[in-house]
Amino acid sequence: MLNISLFEKINGWANHGKILDWIGIFFADYLLWIAVGILIILFLIKKTRLTSIVAGLSVVLARLVITEVIKYFYHSVRPYLVLDNVRKLIAENKNFQSFPSGHTAIFFAIAMAIFYFNRKWGIIAFVVAVLVGLSRIYVGVHWPIDILAGALIGIISGIVINYGFKIKNQSN
Repeated sequence: MLNISLFEKINGWANHGKILDWIGIFFADYLLWIAVGILIILFLIKKTRLTSIVAGLSVVLARLVITEVIKYFYHSVRPYLVLDNVRKLIAENKNFQSFPSGHTAIFFAIAMAIFYFNRKWGIIAFVVAVLVGLSRIYVGVHWPIDILAGALIGIISGIVINYGFKIKNQSN
């Protein structure tokens, strides 16, 4: 019941102000495209190319492998399909599984990868990742447990990919 209670508290803030709703929608839906653009720019800069490669591979592992395997075997419906009075602010395909949050996994994977290369920017990326996770609850498309699982998957993916690169670099 903690999952429902936390969801209701966070989602309950929705529709109480246009600016806060816009921020929630931006973090929940649109920031992903900016993050992709930043990773592409980082790849084009020789000094940050390895960071972008590690971040990109961490995202692939987190979002396209781990979360998809979990969603294939574990089916969890989105909050707006279960609860009355959910304040749903973005369009989300009701056929997509809720658990774990793919968006959150992506942002935590990026944050973990960046953290290994630059702690200051990594901390900033983790703050952004937390905001993305909270925004997915705020807009009504994820449960808090989805966000927690996505965060753990992203962090673990970033660690695994970074570890793989460190081993490879040490053997050369």
